[in-house]
Amino acid sequence: QLQLVESGGGLVQPGGSLRLSCAASGFNFGYYAIGWFRHSPGKEREGVSYIESTGRTKYADSVKGRFTISRDNAKSTVYLHMNSLKPEDTAVYYCAADSSGLGGISTLEYDHWGQGTQVTVSS
Repeated sequence: QLQLVESGGGLVQPGGSLRLSCAASGFNFGYYAIGWFRHSPGKEREGVSYIESTGRTKYADSVKGRFTISRDNAKSTVYLHMNSLKPEDTAVYYCAADSSGLGGISTLEYDHWGQGTQVTVSS
């Protein structure tokens, strides 16, 4: 059974850092693209970043230069390193898997989703 489990969220002060993890199981992880999305109250779910099966990465303009996505295929895990966090980064963060291996910034590209992890940036 395909499963994605996010972890690493929490409360952090503005300017701080967090590392989110997305642990996958039940499918051939190396062939999938993995995306990170976030959702905050009153807003639509927003694509943050994704990494293709080839390792190619892409970022939303709002996080470019602050967030870094990476993958460890041996551990079936994708990471989202978040630096210089801002209050507007507060959201539930979700990872998602795309069997085409290409990913994308749209939720429609993805077949499977995790349950999410809360990130709160506040002083």
